[in-house]
Amino acid sequence: MSQSSQELTMTGTDVRIDEKIRIHVAEPKRWKVIILNDDATSIEFVVSMLMEVFNHTAETAADVTLKVHHEGSGIAGIYSFEIAEVKSVEATNLARQHGFPLQIKVEEE
Repeated sequence: MSQSSQELTMTGTDVRIDEKIRIHVAEPKRWKVIILNDDATSIEFVVSMLMEVFNHTAETAADVTLKVHHEGSGIAGIYSFEIAEVKSVEATNLARQHGFPLQIKVEEE
């Protein structure tokens, strides 16, 4: 008895399977971790936090920090929701440990 993906013979009954399966794979949504400017958090701390938590180089950390300082906010990174949430909590906790009121938000890209 031969079995293929198209035909199957069982106890004398022929069954023909002619079904098309369509799979739609959607990319997961991406989320931005945004640092908000304040008057109390030092520029040095923001640069070091971006390097430590978000794996920025010294140059890109300085660029993001200047954007936060001059424009009011800057994107620390773009991630899946779970990673964005973990990184924002980690950065917030680090700021609090150092006595800074730094605000970080996560929003959909």
